[in-house]
Amino acid sequence: VLIQNFEQKYNGSLDKSKTLHIHCCHLVAKISIATGLGDKDLQVMKAGAMLRKVKSRSWKKQRHFRLQEDGQTIWYKSRWAGTGHSTFSVADVDVVREGHQSEILLSIADEFPADLCFTLVFRGRRSNLDLVAESPSEAQVWIRGVRKLIQNTESMNDKERLDQWIWDWFQKADKNKDGRMNFKEVRTLLKMMNVDMNEEYALRLFTMADKSESGCLENEEFVQFYKMLTEREDVWRVFQDYSRDGQILTLAELEDFLKQEQQEGERSLEHAQELIDRYEPSENAKKHGAMSIDGFQMYLVSPESAVLDPQLLALHQDMSQPLSHYFICSSHNTYLMDDQLRGQSSQEAYIQALKRGCRCVEVDCWDGPNGEPVVYHGHTFTSKILFRDVITTLAEYAFKVSEFPVILSLENHCSMEQQRVMAQLLDTILGDTLLTAPLDRLVPQELPSPQDLKGKVLLKAKKIGGLEESETLTDEVTDEVSDEDEADPKSLSKSKLSRELSDLVVYCKSVHFHSFEYSRLHSKCYEMSSFSESKARKLAKDTGAEFVRHNSRQLSRVYPSGMRTDSSNYNPQELWNVGCQIVALNFQTAGLEMDLNDGLFSQNGCCGYVLKPDFMRNDDSFDPERPQDRNGYTSLRLGQQLPKVNQKEGSIVDPLVRVEIYGVFQDQAKQETSYIDNNGFNPLWNETLNFIVHVPELALVRFVVEDYDKASRNDFMGQFTVPFTCIQPGKIDLIILHLRVKSGQLGKSQLQFSLNDCTK
Repeated sequence: VLIQNFEQKYNGSLDKSKTLHIHCCHLVAKISIATGLGDKDLQVMKAGAMLRKVKSRSWKKQRHFRLQEDGQTIWYKSRWAGTGHSTFSVADVDVVREGHQSEILLSIADEFPADLCFTLVFRGRRSNLDLVAESPSEAQVWIRGVRKLIQNTESMNDKERLDQWIWDWFQKADKNKDGRMNFKEVRTLLKMMNVDMNEEYALRLFTMADKSESGCLENEEFVQFYKMLTEREDVWRVFQDYSRDGQILTLAELEDFLKQEQQEGERSLEHAQELIDRYEPSENAKKHGAMSIDGFQMYLVSPESAVLDPQLLALHQDMSQPLSHYFICSSHNTYLMDDQLRGQSSQEAYIQALKRGCRCVEVDCWDGPNGEPVVYHGHTFTSKILFRDVITTLAEYAFKVSEFPVILSLENHCSMEQQRVMAQLLDTILGDTLLTAPLDRLVPQELPSPQDLKGKVLLKAKKIGGLEESETLTDEVTDEVSDEDEADPKSLSKSKLSRELSDLVVYCKSVHFHSFEYSRLHSKCYEMSSFSESKARKLAKDTGAEFVRHNSRQLSRVYPSGMRTDSSNYNPQELWNVGCQIVALNFQTAGLEMDLNDGLFSQNGCCGYVLKPDFMRNDDSFDPERPQDRNGYTSLRLGQQLPKVNQKEGSIVDPLVRVEIYGVFQDQAKQETSYIDNNGFNPLWNETLNFIVHVPELALVRFVVEDYDKASRNDFMGQFTVPFTCIQPGKIDLIILHLRVKSGQLGKSQLQFSLNDCTK
């Protein structure tokens, strides 16, 4: 109605401010929908309800929950907590599970029926939130309501998300909720937005935006204020470099920019017109085939201008090569949520790993009560979960994120009787998804491909005999040990292997590693060895080229040292450098190592499989210690509104950026910028960092942003890790700045990381 009234009033003659006003009406309409105006479930959520927050069978406490007016934030507190409260964003909720779909809610199933219970599952590393409502109808209101909010959030495009963001800031700054913002509220807003701005300059911007001269900013005036506040000198400078009149980019000028800066070549003219049609907000400019600074900035912060090549992020690699030709996203002690001494074992840990693209999970099995095998870290105080429940979870979640095969790495410590139970459970629960015989019933000369094994679970464990002998072997058993026991001289654990479990192992037979020469002469392609991190690193350093050749034909698994009782991780890059496929990490432990893992597997559709470089898949001799000796060698050379970390009142971020290169030994390097004093909103460094990269196919680039502190360690603010080969030449990214590939001398090209072209 508001929009129609304005259009009738102005009768199609709209100047910029009136167009902006109509835009605000559109925004209000969108926000009204997003925040649930008129939706009964969301209105009930805004009124609030007492829900039980459950952490364990003995910890069940009532909390008052309510949806805030922005329709994006859920607030909750204890009735006894005074002014203290907690909040979380709906955007951080991945899914709502209904009923007893968590271990915690299952543990109280005798006390609270399923129709009262639901679980909010968060993205990232935040723990799930298990809740119990007072009645089934109340539970349904919250289940339906949160699902609607998730759907609203996921359906927003980038422009709508920006609108929502602006609206949120207006709501936060409008302290007296009168729909207007005075200068005092603006100053508060600037602090909240991490801006340490000269008060005189801030007042000048405020006055310029206050077209009504009322001393307050209304909705559309606030949008104008935001626009002036976020004008960037660096983007404006680039615009001026290509615009003859400094006001617009003509079609030819935009084409020139795309050729020179974005390196788009012949398609520049066609693409320039597409960009004007897609991003230019002014109909008049569109009509004349031109782009304003507004359209230019909208293009630069769009996904189309991202630093990562979207074609390489999507599933694009050849998936028909042998399994040994891929890096495989792999987890160690997958059942653990915490450390390896007293941590909780949980099915949720498997769910989280699989949702992150993990394709090799580990199960440590021990004899349990009542003939049921259990999973936990043996000889420690970690909690136990049933093997049956782990396999049920695997059956449900294995292929929700990726359709390519999952390897179940079995550490078997069970008696013969319980091994037979395990075999039966694997067969009955996994059914046809469990691979129990070679494809086409043929003995392989090389491993099958991920494409061949789509939707299949492969068991990695000890096996009696080989695939060649499987039809003639008797039911004899042999003494075996688990892979990790084998590497531990203190372990005396030995167990006999049941034929039923042995027969389920096809392409991932665990064998003891003797030497690379022995493997070359005697090993079968379906045999694989596991290495402790120390042994693998020694082999990589002493005989790297042989390790690469070995891994071109056979799978290798590497696991963390048993001394890492805190579930810390080793650097996986060293093992990827020699072609190890299954480099297993503790997914529950955040840090550099998991950043590298997430970075490597962010490409190829996050499917958990990344094709190794061609020089690691053939018989060429590649030595990571001497990369320049390989055929065809060439080298390459190589930011931003920041969140507030220090929550002390008046504190403003002093940001710096560190760029780190991970790859072969010669490529390991770090450089950082100077810090920018008191500017976390739009810092500008005007610095260039240069790196020589000898093996770009194996390199990862990690960007780290820190808040400088001269008195103590810098505060970590965020990081972004990307495969070097996925960087798109000349693009400015919403998160990470400007990266540019240029040709150099003597066949060497340079990738230059420039910190003067930065956005968010």
